[in-house]
Amino acid sequence: MQFLRRCPSLTRFGPLSPQRNEVAPAVALWTLRLSSSSSGSGSREDQRSYQHTRSPIWRHGLAGLLAGAGAVLAYSLHHHKAEQANVSGQTIGKGSTLPVFSQAEVAKHRSLDDGVWVTYQGNVYDITEFVAMHPGGDKILLAAGGALEPFWALYAVHNQEHVLELLSEYKVGLLSKEDLKKQQAVKSSDPYSSDPERHPALRVNSLKPFNAEPPPEILSDSYITPSALFFKRNHLPVPQVDPATYQLRVEGLPGGVLTLSLEDLKTRFPKHTVTATLQCAGNRRSEMNKVKQVKGLNWGIAAISNAKWSGARLKDVLLAAGYGPDVVQRARHVQFEGLDKDATGTSYGASIPLNKAVSEEGDVLLAYEMNGADIPQDHGFPVRVVVPGVVGARNVKWLGKIIVSSEESSSHWQQNDYKGFSPGTDWDTVDFKSAPAIQELPIQSAITAPADGGVVDRSDETLTVKGYAWSGGGREVVRVDVSLDGGKTWQVAQLKSSETGQAAEASPPPGRAWAWKLWEVTAPLPHHAQELEIICKAVDSSYNMQPDTVPPIWNLRGVLSNAWHRVKVSVRED
Repeated sequence: MQFLRRCPSLTRFGPLSPQRNEVAPAVALWTLRLSSSSSGSGSREDQRSYQHTRSPIWRHGLAGLLAGAGAVLAYSLHHHKAEQANVSGQTIGKGSTLPVFSQAEVAKHRSLDDGVWVTYQGNVYDITEFVAMHPGGDKILLAAGGALEPFWALYAVHNQEHVLELLSEYKVGLLSKEDLKKQQAVKSSDPYSSDPERHPALRVNSLKPFNAEPPPEILSDSYITPSALFFKRNHLPVPQVDPATYQLRVEGLPGGVLTLSLEDLKTRFPKHTVTATLQCAGNRRSEMNKVKQVKGLNWGIAAISNAKWSGARLKDVLLAAGYGPDVVQRARHVQFEGLDKDATGTSYGASIPLNKAVSEEGDVLLAYEMNGADIPQDHGFPVRVVVPGVVGARNVKWLGKIIVSSEESSSHWQQNDYKGFSPGTDWDTVDFKSAPAIQELPIQSAITAPADGGVVDRSDETLTVKGYAWSGGGREVVRVDVSLDGGKTWQVAQLKSSETGQAAEASPPPGRAWAWKLWEVTAPLPHHAQELEIICKAVDSSYNMQPDTVPPIWNLRGVLSNAWHRVKVSVRED
C-alpha cells in the first residue's frame, strides 16, 4: 500500500514516538475541503459520502499522509465532531439513546467487509472508516471485534485526550452490562508494569517504551558509565526472563540447532571482557529537529555511554554450532532475535555481517555481565549481544535466537528504519530498500560542560570545557579540537582513555578502539567577549572529521547526527 511506502517507519501498530510532525500542504488542503464539506446538520453523512467517492488508492494515500502527520493531524480532522459524542456517556447528541450490543454481536465485525467494531471502556465503536486513516497502519485490525485496552496499554501514545475525542465520533452503542463485567473481571495487565525502576537523574524521552539519557554533565564524570545512568533505549516492553529456564537457540549451521542455557554460556566458553561504547543512531537528533522536524525521539547529546561487557565470544559459540569455511560460501549475515515482542508476537530483530561476527578482531560478545555484575534488566538480562563499533540498534538485548543466514534480518528495524538518506529525500520519495542498514557509525564528539545557555564569570579568566569523542568501526579518536570563539581559533584537548582519568598513552590495537575518549581543555576567556560560542570537533585514525553544520547531513529520520557540536554561554562581568 502507498502509505507503507511513504511512512515505513510507522507501519507498526503505533507510531515510533509521539513527536510532532510537519503537515504536508496536500493534507492541509484536504482538511479545509473536508471541514467545508462536513459542516452543518448532515456533516457525518457528507463526510462519509466524501470518503466513499474516493478510491481505495486515494484512501491509502491519505493514510500515508496521516501517518506522517500523526495523531495530532487526525485530531484536527475530527475535532469538529468531538462535542457531539461523549466517550463514556449514554447518548450521542440530545435525546438520542444508544443501542446496547453483546460482545458476540461486536465480534461479528472483524473485517472491512463486515465492518470493524471495537470496544473501549464499555462503549462500542464502528471504526471501519478510520482504518485506512490510522496513523499506525492497518495493525488496528488486530483489535477488530474486541477491546482496544490491551493494545492501547502497549502503545501508550493513544492515552491522550485528543485521541479519545477522535474515537468518540465513531461511537455506535454500549456494551452489555454482562459483557462489560466479564471484561472488567479479566483485567488486561499493562505490559510495562513489570519494567524495572530507573534512576531519577535520567532525562526521559518516552515512558512506554522507556527511553532516557543521562544529564551530559554526569556523562563525562566517569570513563565507565554506571549501569544505572547508561542511556536506555527500548523499542518494546522489557521482557521478564527467568535465568534458570533461559535458552539461546543457534540456527543455520551444519551442526543443527544448538540450544544453550545461561549456565552453558558461562561454563562451556571462555569469558572475555571488552570495554565498548554504544551509541543510539538517533543521538543528537534534537539538533536536526532545529533545522527541520524529523520523526523519532528527541535525543540530546547523551544517547551514548561506555561500559565494560563480559561474556562468551560469539565466534566461539558459532564454532560450537558447526561454523566452518564451507559456511562462508552460502552465508553472509548473522541475525539476532530478542525476547521482547510487540502485540503481534513479533520480536525485535537485527543482523550484522558474518565477517564481523566471526572475526578474531571483531570482539562480538554474548554478554551476561555489565560493569562487573549481571546485566541489568533494562540492558538485556540475562544475555545481550554486544557488537563493538556498531550502532546500538544491532546490539540486540534479551537475546533469544541467533541465525546464520544468506540474508539480512527481515526485521522492521533492519529493513525500514535506521538508514541514512539525502537531505532532499522526504516521506513521499524515500525508498528504504535503496539504502544500506547502518552498521559502523561516523566520528562523533560533543561538549558535556559547560551547558548550553550557561554563564561563566569574567573573573575566572579561564574556562574548562569537557566532552566525549568516539568513532565507529574500531577507529581510534586521535584528536579533538576546541574553540571558544566560534571557530576563529582552536586548541587541542587532552584525551583520556582510562578509568583512572589519566591522559591516553598506549593506543589500542589498530581497528579495535571500541571505547570512547573523554577530553578536556582549559583555555583563556576571549577578551571583551560577552558571549562565547564553544565548538568541538574530533578526528579519528582514518582522518575522518565531523561536518561543520547540520543542514547538509539532515535526514528524515534524524540519524547519524554528528556535526560540530556548539554551545553558547554568557560571560558575566565583575
